[in-house]
Amino acid sequence: MKRLFPLVAAALLATVIDAAAQNAVFVVRHAERADAGSGATTMATDPELSDIGRTRAQSLAAMLKDAGVTVIFVTEYKRTQQTAEPLAKLLGIQATVVSAKDTQGLIEKVKAVTGRALVVGHSNTVPEVLGKLGVENPPKLADSDYGDLFLVSRGDTTTLFRLHYR
Repeated sequence: MKRLFPLVAAALLATVIDAAAQNAVFVVRHAERADAGSGATTMATDPELSDIGRTRAQSLAAMLKDAGVTVIFVTEYKRTQQTAEPLAKLLGIQATVVSAKDTQGLIEKVKAVTGRALVVGHSNTVPEVLGKLGVENPPKLADSDYGDLFLVSRGDTTTLFRLHYR
């Protein structure tokens, strides 16, 4: 069943993508960090992904490998880069690093993309990115939210699709 989930999700995603505009943007939060839930009072500033996070990154790659992603944007933090790495390797794409603090610069780069982009952000930046892409009332993410995959269809109107993956 675990192996079947990515296949079913990928088929569903392909259907949604075909219904969406060509200029689509996928937005995800990075996968689980190695120091999450460790009980430490402060988390490391730039932790690696946990084993669960690496598995989630592989699932993301399986879901998006045929989605037509041509550009991947990540932040300077290892966790976003490691989340995007399996897909980048599959597609032969070098991820573009944009400062986590430069949301406006990221949006300008995303809007210049012809085709489909993947943005890997953080719990505090994903809602901001969605809002700047034209999503009204973007969802907030809790520190424990890792499995949301947002598809923003950019056209005459902006449409948000929210999927969950493991």
